[in-house]
Amino acid sequence: MRAGHQGTGPGPITPDGCAVELYSRLSAGDAPDIITAAVPAGARILELGSGVGRMTHPLLERGFTVTAVDESAEMLERVRGARTIRSTIEDLDLGERFDVVLLASFLVHTGDVQERQARLSTCARHVAEDGCVLIQREGEDYHTNLPHERVDPSGYTVRIASSEPVGDGVNSVHAEYEFPDATWTQTFLTRPLTKEQFEEVLAEAGLKVDKYLTEDRIWVRAVPASQQMK
Repeated sequence: MRAGHQGTGPGPITPDGCAVELYSRLSAGDAPDIITAAVPAGARILELGSGVGRMTHPLLERGFTVTAVDESAEMLERVRGARTIRSTIEDLDLGERFDVVLLASFLVHTGDVQERQARLSTCARHVAEDGCVLIQREGEDYHTNLPHERVDPSGYTVRIASSEPVGDGVNSVHAEYEFPDATWTQTFLTRPLTKEQFEEVLAEAGLKVDKYLTEDRIWVRAVPASQQMK
């Protein structure tokens, strides 16, 4: 288990505290529709941190070709219909370029600055010159007015129970997931980023915001900075 990360509940738990069985149950929500509207039809997508395929499978159904990357063998065992690669995001170097690189699940908010920059460098290294990187940010109220919860239409409850500063701009977040037959928890470290800070770290990786895709600015389409200059 990574320092500062923990998970509880039935089934195997990955090094960052994610429960494989939990993520097999979570819905993808409107994310596949947001992605589909933001990229060319039939695009080749590199999905970083795919997990069990929560978004992979809906994207495949929409006609995309997906390469799914995750560090957990247990997660990747549940992915169907996509090319799968077991690797950390930071260490990935396929020698390929993709129409779309997807960095969802708030992975840009890792508490480790070097890890964050390595992840964004992986995005920049794998996106085609005329392609794009889709990033999911934390909501701008993610760490305030806690606890807050959401009841999914399928019947489970997601609760962000607490977010406590632990130093150097990093928060420890505790999340709870309640189903009728089981409960999981996850504790993880995250580094909040304002819109301005987020754009600065993108620039350090040679990327630039092309468009905020949702009104809450959670979903972002970025492009190589060289593309913007043409």
